[in-house]
Amino acid sequence: MGRNLSLDLHVLIARLDRAADRLLRASHGISYNRFLALTLVGELGASTQRTLAEYLGVTEASVSRMAGVLAADGLLDVRPDPGGGRRHRLSLTKAGEELVASVRRGFEDKLAVLVEQSGIAYEEYAEQTARLLSTFDRLEKEAGR
Repeated sequence: MGRNLSLDLHVLIARLDRAADRLLRASHGISYNRFLALTLVGELGASTQRTLAEYLGVTEASVSRMAGVLAADGLLDVRPDPGGGRRHRLSLTKAGEELVASVRRGFEDKLAVLVEQSGIAYEEYAEQTARLLSTFDRLEKEAGR
């Protein structure tokens, strides 16, 4: 069979997502999707439900439900937007910040071990991934997205 990077990337990401979900549910009692939402709010500035929905690639209704659960768990603060309308502003609570920081450290360590076990230097892999993301961002910006 010939090279099929697009399929390999899809399979790799799906397997990493499933492994992350199992790990987080067992160690922290939270799904990977909810952890991603917290990370996006805390680190990438997804400060509205609409922005978070765009980052996650899901509907605003889905994010609204997830935000409600995360708020009930004391991890996310959801407030009406001061500008009015139906928008809501999102921010991490102290507990949410602590969870994201704790999980990220553990994840990064586990990922570093996995990458090293594959025979690839972690720093090299991280650099190449950052280059791909940067190129993708540039191309999207040039296309006006």
